Amino acid sequence: MRKAIGIGETILDIIFQDNQPRKAVPGGSTFNCMISLGRCGVPALFISELGKDRVGKLIQSFMEENHLSSDYVRFFEDGQSPVSMAFLDENQNAEYLFYRDFPEQRPAVSFPVIHENDVVILSSYFAVNPALRDTVSRLLNYAKAQKALIYYDINFRKAHAPERIQLMDNFMDNFRCSTIIRCSDEDLEVLFPTLGPEEIYTRYFLPYKKNLIITQGEKGILLKTPLFKKEYPVEAVTPVSTIGAGDNFNAGLVYGLFKADLSLNDLNELTENQWDALIEWAKAFATEVCLSMDNYVSLQTGSRLLVR
Repeated sequence: MRKAIGIGETILDIIFQDNQPRKAVPGGSTFNCMISLGRCGVPALFISELGKDRVGKLIQSFMEENHLSSDYVRFFEDGQSPVSMAFLDENQNAEYLFYRDFPEQRPAVSFPVIHENDVVILSSYFAVNPALRDTVSRLLNYAKAQKALIYYDINFRKAHAPERIQLMDNFMDNFRCSTIIRCSDEDLEVLFPTLGPEEIYTRYFLPYKKNLIITQGEKGILLKTPLFKKEYPVEAVTPVSTIGAGDNFNAGLVYGLFKADLSLNDLNELTENQWDALIEWAKAFATEVCLSMDNYVSLQTGSRLLVR
């Protein structure tokens, strides 16, 4: 059976509003995407690491309750599961403080069997972190050899801007392996500070015939493919929290791939109407998450949208 495979950090998000803790939820960029997919009935596996502590057990239980397999989560004895504090501002955007205590020797991970047209999802600093590069690179090469679809969310923030030159080879390797690349306009400003979106696409993505999606907040969405380019408007909403919005844009688009049973070969020649449908799913998932304090679509939405 076709499946989604995510790799990334797993973390407990403690969300603050008006400097008071409002909610604690399991999170992580790829993790949030995978929970939504699991809730929607997409067969989903997650590759990650956690401590053998109370937080780790809580997150593992949450994964299993939401149909996200924890078979490929490795647990370490030394150190603790990561925790973040997310402080919402007046626009419900989050400023983060991270608390990580990983062991000096990170646990070895194993990969699930990947089949043709499975979807592999990765994102954020985890995907370019030098300490994890060997693991990520092995997964990408294996997935590409098996003709899986690879969905990569750049999600590279200002805090890591000083590292961009050092990490560029890792970014380029991710770009070459990926089928669909998603980023925000802020990601591009950090990663390519002297270039505009058109020049970035022409120089770094078009030669490899990649599909690039650029989200720009209220300014809308840019889609750039080897066949055509298109702009999509977004509807104005008053967010409760923007945590997980981009992650669930990813989930909605991947859900659309499963719903329409689109293969790797299809991605090379998707029509405008097919892309329109994928973007609508992405927007719908992101919008729902903006209207709640959760990092994923609701259980009710998942039940309604079950992939069968």
